[in-house]
Amino acid sequence: MPFKPEYRLILKYVDSPGYTVDIDCYLRHGGYQVLKKALSLDPSFIVQEVKKSGLRGRGGAGFPTGVKWGFINHEKNTKPVYLLCNADESEPGTFKDRQIIYKDPHQLIEGMIISAYANRAHLGYIYIRGEFAKGAEILEKALSEARERNFLGKNILGSGYDLEIYVFRGAGAYICGEETGLIESLEGKRAYPRIKPPYFPAVLGLYMCPTIVNNVETLCHVKHIVDMGGEAFAQIGTPNNTGTRIWCVSGDVNKPGYYEYPCGAITFGELLYDVCGGIRNGNKLKAVIPGGSSAKVLRADKKYKIPKKKSDGTTEMVEVGLEDIPLDFDTVAATGSMSGSGGIIVMDDTRDMVECLRNIAEFYAHESCGQCTPCREGSLWMKKILDRICRGKGRKEDSQLLLDIANHIAGRTICAFGEACSWPVQSFVEMFEEEFTAKVKEEPPPMEILEPAVRTVS
Repeated sequence: MPFKPEYRLILKYVDSPGYTVDIDCYLRHGGYQVLKKALSLDPSFIVQEVKKSGLRGRGGAGFPTGVKWGFINHEKNTKPVYLLCNADESEPGTFKDRQIIYKDPHQLIEGMIISAYANRAHLGYIYIRGEFAKGAEILEKALSEARERNFLGKNILGSGYDLEIYVFRGAGAYICGEETGLIESLEGKRAYPRIKPPYFPAVLGLYMCPTIVNNVETLCHVKHIVDMGGEAFAQIGTPNNTGTRIWCVSGDVNKPGYYEYPCGAITFGELLYDVCGGIRNGNKLKAVIPGGSSAKVLRADKKYKIPKKKSDGTTEMVEVGLEDIPLDFDTVAATGSMSGSGGIIVMDDTRDMVECLRNIAEFYAHESCGQCTPCREGSLWMKKILDRICRGKGRKEDSQLLLDIANHIAGRTICAFGEACSWPVQSFVEMFEEEFTAKVKEEPPPMEILEPAVRTVS
């Protein structure tokens, strides 16, 4: 057991012996009981409970879920409302939503039905990552089981409420995880993110109708909020960082995996050393990416200023090491990075940080949708420059050139992909400048001349 037992809310039964994905097992463990309770409540009451809970989206941005739901003006709205589950989990280092889909699909479906009822939606879609073929199959079966038991379809449980949910296989692209890109893809178009404003999903979403887009983990939390009440949920975690979070830990640790703790309940050091068994092969911790590959890297031997509450209730900024940073939205953000999607990537002192960045840059250069020039051109140029450095052909000015390109991408694109591809470059170059300098010779070698390939025909 870890030194601090997990507080498993969403993952309560996921790894229990004998727990299966079929509806009978879910019902034996209290499944769909919260839905029955929710259908007896006024939809606006559920929205208020979600606001009271302080739940923030678990997909990356951490936007308050209740506030997002409140953007729809149901009194004046005359269009249909849609609910979309964003299950396009494509952020490198993140694999929590996959666990829920593959191991407890009915929990997601129950949370989605309650959320649809609260938002007066009668049609929902689960947009699942294209590579999750087995996950799509599991969800299709689970939805079919829910329909057979009248948890979906016409007049759900005699309440007079109708809802249908369908699974939509994603287009195999990272950009489809961006909510407006997801909507474009769902409409059958190329996944070019929309300009906001005016195309905020809650106003002009799917088919230009009000649309709520929530992450898998977020929708599962809704079930527990309705079950225990918004105020009780808000007591879990810390103020403005309520509830539990599923942290995905990968990289150079002895026990990589997924762990659920209240927000702010543990620090990086406690998670990495006490829960994950320490750094692999007895090596030293070098760096951590705290929220998926798009988050800025944090160096292990650097100090960071974070907010800390004093006994009189005021807040002061204190300087701490990486291992003493509590895991929640606001504290990680204070370091200059973000907790994002909860994907923690660990790197030990054997890692070449230039090679690590080249690997990340290659991913983003491949995944750019190509709509915005800074992102389309800049991501590829950063990848090419890093390729050149790693081949031993780097120039003294390459580090500054990388920063210049990254600085001209962030904030200049339609969606946040610009930040996603530029933040790693900005942070790696600034945090590990000495490693980039070490790879560059004073006088770079002459340019390589590639001989044409000669094919021998036998």
